[in-house]
Amino acid sequence: MATVEKMPMLQEGFDKLTDDLRRLKAERPEIVDAIEEARAHGDLSENAEYHAAKERQGQIEASIADIEDKLSRAQIIDPKTLSGDKVIFGATVTLLDENDKPVKYQIVGQTEADANSGRISYNSPLGRALIGRKVDDDVEVTVPAGDRYYLVSKIEFI
Repeated sequence: MATVEKMPMLQEGFDKLTDDLRRLKAERPEIVDAIEEARAHGDLSENAEYHAAKERQGQIEASIADIEDKLSRAQIIDPKTLSGDKVIFGATVTLLDENDKPVKYQIVGQTEADANSGRISYNSPLGRALIGRKVDDDVEVTVPAGDRYYLVSKIEFI
């Protein structure tokens, strides 16, 4: 029997997925109406509106199934309840790059990752390299832009 892999995420990520699911489910009746209206135009073989509406319906149903799967496997983690001296899921890590410039990242779930806002997935190259590290550890990571070197400066659970 296959085991269901839990998907760690913060409450914020869970809430965003729930909102996305609610929005997509609300769009279902609109798509059905658009399909019915397009059907009324006659010949379906050359009816672009019908095909576009059917395609959108397929996209919505696939997205709903994907989000429902993620929510069913969600393991919500509150970083404020965590502690320790190692980088784990939910930790906010301050790193010093090669130029001693500080960069700060929070280790989050795949659906919440946004490097531009300082949130990286635990599955990303940098996220995997940071998990288990302690303050003053050197970290080398290979990313698409090349090799990067960091020093773990601070670990927080905020």
